[in-house]
Amino acid sequence: MTSVGAWPARGWVIVGILATLLLAGLSLVTVGVLRGGFTAGGPGLSVGACAVPTLSGTVVNVNLTNMGGPMMGGGGGPMTGGGPIMMGGTMRLQADPATVPHGTVWFLATNRGSITHEMVVLPLPEAQIVGARPIGGDGKIDEMGSLGEASNNCAEGPGQGILPGGSSWVSITLKPGRYELLCNLPGHYGAGMYTQLTVT
Repeated sequence: MTSVGAWPARGWVIVGILATLLLAGLSLVTVGVLRGGFTAGGPGLSVGACAVPTLSGTVVNVNLTNMGGPMMGGGGGPMTGGGPIMMGGTMRLQADPATVPHGTVWFLATNRGSITHEMVVLPLPEAQIVGARPIGGDGKIDEMGSLGEASNNCAEGPGQGILPGGSSWVSITLKPGRYELLCNLPGHYGAGMYTQLTVT
C-alpha cells in the first residue's frame, strides 16, 4: 500500500521530467530558428520557410539535399570553411523536370538539407559529362560562363546561399542544348551536387 506522502513525491518527479522534455524541445526549436531553419518531421517542413511567388511558364523544381548530421563538420560547415570537404556522393541536386523546351525557364531551388546550398546554371559542352568539371584547391569549380544562379535566400537571383528550408528562384532564357545545374559551395560539387538539364 502506498503511503500518502509517497504519491506527491512521485508526481513531482513526473512533472519535473515532463518540464525538462518540454524545455529541451523548445530549446531545439529556438536554436533551429536562430540558425536559419529547423526541419520538424523531415526535409521541407521548415520553420521560417520562404513565401515563393507564383512562377509562370516553364518551371524547373530543383531539390538541394545532403545527408546532414555531425559528419558535416562544425564551425559553420563547408560553406564557411569549417568542417571537411565532402567527397563521394553525400549530397544531391535533383531537377524536375529534367527536360524542358527552349525559351524562358524559371528555376525554383529549395534547400531540403541541413546546411547552406545554392544552384548555378552552366552550359554543358557536347563532349562533357555532368560531374566531370575540374575542382580547384578551394573545393569549387570555375563558374566562367555561368548563365545565372539561385542563391539568395527567400529571394530571386544571386546571394549568400540558400539556408535550410529556404528557397531561391531565377529566370534564365535558354537555347536548345545541355546544361549542368550544380551547387558550387566548397566541396559540394565533389560531393555529388550536380545534374543535367536538357533543353529541346
